[in-house]
Amino acid sequence: MQENSIVVIGSSNTDMVVRADHLPEAGETVLGGEFFMNPGGKGANQAVAAARLGGKVIFIAKTGNDIFGRQSLQLLKEEGINTVFMLVDPGQPSGVALITVDRHAENCIVVASGANAALLPSDLFKAKDAILQASIVLVQLEIPVATVAWVVSTAAENGVKVILNPAPVCELPVALLQKVSIITPNETEAAKLTGIKVHDLISAREAATYLYDTGIKTVIITLGSRGALVLHENKYLLVDAPEVSAVDSTAAGDTFNGALAVSLSEGLTMEDAVRFACRAAAISVTRPGAQSSIPRRHEVISF
Repeated sequence: MQENSIVVIGSSNTDMVVRADHLPEAGETVLGGEFFMNPGGKGANQAVAAARLGGKVIFIAKTGNDIFGRQSLQLLKEEGINTVFMLVDPGQPSGVALITVDRHAENCIVVASGANAALLPSDLFKAKDAILQASIVLVQLEIPVATVAWVVSTAAENGVKVILNPAPVCELPVALLQKVSIITPNETEAAKLTGIKVHDLISAREAATYLYDTGIKTVIITLGSRGALVLHENKYLLVDAPEVSAVDSTAAGDTFNGALAVSLSEGLTMEDAVRFACRAAAISVTRPGAQSSIPRRHEVISF
């Protein structure tokens, strides 16, 4: 097993992206421009981000027995990611995401989960040793909550640090949140988790405090171009994001989480880890696509 590894457990999708002048409203048809396909899925994106930024990554996911799944697996291997625990479900298609990006780089996404929804706790038993030996475990919510809960509990009971990126956001039991080491919602996700509308730094602090009080050791609320608000060891910290011209924000959060995992696995302080993650995410929004937008380590260091 890889020493000091980052274990990412989550989704693998193929993203189908259309650029448009604006995002469609209900019932509206919008004539789009450029179309392209990219490997994606929050889990796979975060695994690729961590690998490109210098991490030793083990990725665990489930795909279908189809061209999308085979292509995703091949691309992950080419990134130097350990895929030994990847699974193929013969009865489910691989996950697909339909993405529209507007002229302001905002996006809307609809996901057909496919095999991602069939990644069960029993599928992870063979990977338990890898999870327990990891320097850090990173999970999201494009796989069943029961699977996420098993991962969080298994890691927490054995002193392994877990980052939970609560996306796409859903209601989560307090018993699960109490075992999370670090949670990384954006403003919308923080609002749905806490019931506090996050629209400025004051409300972001209120939401962070709410989550911190559930027992989560570190709360990081990402604020887009404003950076990230951190509540760690009972102290608030605002980490600014570099100023860039945004093109596509699709994988910014995934890049942030992958970068955060790498930085923390290397022993950086929380402040320095979040600063590195903000820089990596800022680079990603200047490029189109999901995995195609994720920078490499030397780019972030020289940014």
